[in-house]
Formats: sequence, C-alpha cells, structure tokens
Amino acid sequence: MATGKVKWFNNAKGFGFIIEEGKDEDLFAHYSAIDMEGYKTLKAGQGVDFEIIQGPKGKHAVKIKASICIGTVKTEPAQKPKTQLA
Repeated sequence: MATGKVKWFNNAKGFGFIIEEGKDEDLFAHYSAIDMEGYKTLKAGQGVDFEIIQGPKGKHAVKIKASICIGTVKTEPAQKPKTQLA
C-alpha cells in the first residue's frame, strides 16, 4: 500500500488528485474509491494510504483511507524574553 497527501479534492465534482510520497506524479482520486463511512471526502494536505491502478487516462488511487497518526509531536515551550535592569 502506498502513502501520500491529497493535492486537492473538489466535493462538488467528486474527484481530485493525490501525490504519492517521494513522487511528483498526480494520481486521480474519485470519491467512489474513498474507503470511509458516511460522506466520502478528502481535504488538501491530508495524509492518505491507497493502492495504485492503471486507468484508461493515467494512474488512479483506489482503496483510499485516511492515514492514522500515531503519537504526538513534542514542541519546546516558548522562552520568556529576558528583561534588562538599568
């Protein structure tokens, strides 16, 4: 299974494009290929897992699932500015 990010997705038209991680080629993504419950949509920048097939006009992403983020991102606390005593 491949991973990548959603380049863009148009809800009204029901399609968009995904870019596979480490590649430059756009992969066509149709709403019917999204594997989720309820309203099937994707958001630009969203991480996804998918399979790739060859379609009549190019490569298609199928069996598209939202990537699951495990863990948390650690950030450093903001430092307070040092005050100068005169």
